[in-house]
Amino acid sequence: MVRIYCAYPKDLALIQSPPRKIHPFAMPDTSLDAFDIAILDILQQDNTTPQRAIAEAVHLSPAAVQRRIHRLNATGVVRANVALLEPTRVGQMLTILVEVQLVSERPEVALPLRQRILEEPSVQQCYYITGEADYLLVLTVASMEAYAELTERLFAHDTNVRRFRTSVALGRLKAGMQLPLPTPPAGATA
Repeated sequence: MVRIYCAYPKDLALIQSPPRKIHPFAMPDTSLDAFDIAILDILQQDNTTPQRAIAEAVHLSPAAVQRRIHRLNATGVVRANVALLEPTRVGQMLTILVEVQLVSERPEVALPLRQRILEEPSVQQCYYITGEADYLLVLTVASMEAYAELTERLFAHDTNVRRFRTSVALGRLKAGMQLPLPTPPAGATA
């Protein structure tokens, strides 16, 4: 099971395709109505909310809510149902942001690094970015020693890594996974 996606549009297929056959930059082939948006809002707050409670909140039958949730999952609108853990409670005391600059962005040259990033559990997020760096990684590790070992595994022996720059988070102001949802059209009910 893939834990993160390090998105590089031109050659994402070289890395690994997402579990659902949906391109990460493609719009889902479904439009969201007011009921879908209301259901998604509830699920983003607590995806263990019983469907009967969701049905009452959005004024639909439980069967209709179940069908809609199934469709939202099948079309990739809902990417995963997971538990968000508190990093410090499971021994991951440090959050580190790393900017990685490559010598060459050519897919065949960058592929080994992207594969190592995909396989590394400490990498929580990876973004292909514009600017001086090519990738921005968000990591959680237990200690600076663990981070040093991680950089050795990811970067030390890769001649395509020009440099990487580390920023250690001193505190967390906000860390969330809830997305802002579109406002339903005027007159729509949910």
